[in-house]
Amino acid sequence: MKIIINTFGTRGDVQPYIALARGLGQAGHSVRILTHQIFEHFVRDYDLDFYPLDLDPREVMVNQALSELGNNTIRITGWMKENFKPVLREIFEITQTASQDAELMLNSGLSFAGWHISEKMGIPSLAAFLWPMTPSRHFLGAVGKTPPKWLPFRGLVNYYTTKLFNQLFYNLMLPSVNECRVEVLGIRPMKACEYWVLDSPQNPTPIIYGYSSIVVPKPSDWSNNQQISGYWFLNTTKWYTPEKKLLEFLEKGEPPVYIGFGSLVEHNQAQIQQIVIDALRKNNRRGILQSGWSGFGSQNLPDSVLLIDATPHDWLFPRMAAVVHHGGAGTTATGLRAGVPNVIVPAFGDQFFWGRRVQELGVGPGPIPRKKLTADKLAYAIHQAVTEKIIRDNAHRIGRQIRGENGVENAVEMIEGFVRDGHL
Repeated sequence: MKIIINTFGTRGDVQPYIALARGLGQAGHSVRILTHQIFEHFVRDYDLDFYPLDLDPREVMVNQALSELGNNTIRITGWMKENFKPVLREIFEITQTASQDAELMLNSGLSFAGWHISEKMGIPSLAAFLWPMTPSRHFLGAVGKTPPKWLPFRGLVNYYTTKLFNQLFYNLMLPSVNECRVEVLGIRPMKACEYWVLDSPQNPTPIIYGYSSIVVPKPSDWSNNQQISGYWFLNTTKWYTPEKKLLEFLEKGEPPVYIGFGSLVEHNQAQIQQIVIDALRKNNRRGILQSGWSGFGSQNLPDSVLLIDATPHDWLFPRMAAVVHHGGAGTTATGLRAGVPNVIVPAFGDQFFWGRRVQELGVGPGPIPRKKLTADKLAYAIHQAVTEKIIRDNAHRIGRQIRGENGVENAVEMIEGFVRDGHL
């Protein structure tokens, strides 16, 4: 089959789909990835066909520190509408052009146009998501504030945290989407009520979730059209050679603590950096600080803290005593797979969901929301992570179980099964 994968966002949003594309290619399929221009070399390094979208995700985030949005449903949906509405027509046009010869379409959670292009062109499509987007009574939605424990009817609360967020975002985007459906694709506008039916466990559109059922088990109120394959891990160490200064730092003493906040843009880098330094000092621990898009600098760093540039997490994390990060789906997956304790400092969206799961699995302390981060709170969380045996044992056990899975192979079999059985 000729397959197109639509994936947008940060590197953590794109990398799992490269792994999935490679698995599909090894199974004999021809795969094209449609994503941001800045990831062209990343995609092509793995011998995959690439189609560019000239929208830089860094520009979308540069004027808005996502930690200011937190897990507020109204603010998140408003921000997404504000930033994606001006480029929606371009996304529709490019997705349509990139999909001309496709026989199957896979859409990520941030694929705004794929479903409509699929409808227009008659291309079978399915969803390939990295966090739970189907409502369930058995866990809270990936986006939205955690309700108080005393609140009754928890099952309904859980279900509607996802249901209402999905519907709210759909309603906000609907006028712009309908404009593109009519003017770009020449098809009828959609009604607001149509999404209420589509957004249900009985939705006939298959969804494959690229995370481990060890981390989020499949709930009993999902149908056979919602499947969990396991994580889609990519070997990013293929061309990697560690810098001498990193190897020397690792050899100098006990395993350090990793701290990095990935692709999140911070507007007060100096303050965050000082919090990290103080927290490590309170624990008498060495640390490795990864710059990322946060723009941390080497100024005023003690000898016990090493600043590094982009380094493959699958190489680095197993060498750490613990990893402190923002809780993005991809970083959390790699942290869990490494078998070391995770400390989550969520700032935005589904990061709060993964922070809760890390705590519930017993592989790390409770998450510290980015807006509430202090040196004392981070120091205590690091102390728990590196000293509590039950956390270290749980992390080691779950890491071993995840390393025994083959999420990409499972996902390829599921995709081929959905096609073969006529579910698309």
